[in-house]
Amino acid sequence: MSQPRFIPAYDAPARPRDTALLFVARGLELLVAERDGAVHFPTGAELPSLAAEANYLGSLEGVDCYATPLPHDTEPPAGYKLVPARGLYTRVDESLFAVAGRALAIAEWDLTHRFCGRDGQPTVHVPGERARRCPVCRTPYYPRISPAVIVLITRGDAMLLARNANFPGAFFSTLAGFVDVGESLEETVVREVKEEVGVEVKNLRYFGSQPWPFGRSLMLGFTAEYAGGDIQVDGQEIAEAAWFTPDNLPQLPPRLSIARQLIDTFLAQVKARHGQG
Repeated sequence: MSQPRFIPAYDAPARPRDTALLFVARGLELLVAERDGAVHFPTGAELPSLAAEANYLGSLEGVDCYATPLPHDTEPPAGYKLVPARGLYTRVDESLFAVAGRALAIAEWDLTHRFCGRDGQPTVHVPGERARRCPVCRTPYYPRISPAVIVLITRGDAMLLARNANFPGAFFSTLAGFVDVGESLEETVVREVKEEVGVEVKNLRYFGSQPWPFGRSLMLGFTAEYAGGDIQVDGQEIAEAAWFTPDNLPQLPPRLSIARQLIDTFLAQVKARHGQG
């Protein structure tokens, strides 16, 4: 069965928002209710005052979706609570989680760009695009997207995985880092790998991409082959790193992440090489 289809859009349709899904964000937290063990996002009818000024995201299977920030001086409405969006990772389906991630970025952009950074004038929404513009100096403000690379390094049937000191669990994953000013994606891969684990890489190949709401980044996935050097973790961001084969896998990241897609693809290739079904 295909995943529910999300159709992005900018301009809110001229129809009531009562049945629309409302994603209310504060930082990287979202407003939800727990009902019978399931996560419930509010509708416009349940929170009409917040829905009235919300940003239109698009429609998910025909249901309108809106995003709005919850001011820091405002308590969550009765029956609702703010939860870390990361905690919803395995509790809602992939399409809904993707819309929620989009909402985090849009709500933050809406909150932080209500005034022009040049002359302090209130900005206004630009019809037909995701932008706010100063009516005086005409400066446009768009949502910030931070590109980051993520790479799986392989050596024969082994792959290099690392445990980030800031990971919430004890799982190992691929290496990743944000693109610096003036860098190409390939240069970022080489630099990040050298900084975090001290090895050299070669034969970089593009794998795919995934928007990631934590850090409001776009993850650009690569594979690379080991070219030399001994593993030397930086001791700050990376707590430990090692080579792993299909026979001695550590705890891996969730399947929804592009990191896990990189790992699973490599494991399937190893099995195919050895004639394993």
